[in-house]
Amino acid sequence: MRREFSLPAEDMEWLEGCAHAYDLAAEASVLRVVLHDFAVPAGYNVSAVDVNVRIDPGYPDAQIDMAYFFPTLSLQSGRAIRATSSDSFAGKEWQRWSRHRTPSNPWRPGIDGLGTHFALVQEWLAQELKKV
Repeated sequence: MRREFSLPAEDMEWLEGCAHAYDLAAEASVLRVVLHDFAVPAGYNVSAVDVNVRIDPGYPDAQIDMAYFFPTLSLQSGRAIRATSSDSFAGKEWQRWSRHRTPSNPWRPGIDGLGTHFALVQEWLAQELKKV
């Protein structure tokens, strides 16, 4: 497992308790947290993926945004997943989901971190299945 940078203590505690193998990877000056074997709800082409998020300068005051999946997710229904693109990282092509916080769900410095963001990623996966 890669450990190429450090995070605030709260995030490290969350990572150690989350039951996923993880990487803290720095590549081309971009920091990413990768969770391995992240469960995906039934209705997708796979039951688990690796998922990563970028840690931008200014974190934890600056928000975490979006999520990147490997392998690429698709819906068993055949409906396309909108607002996705390709992103190269760690020798793989990841599927970037362009999903963002809203004014009703803003980033809250001092409260939000990896745990709340990955909970939001799980919500994005569940909500995508409900779209028609």
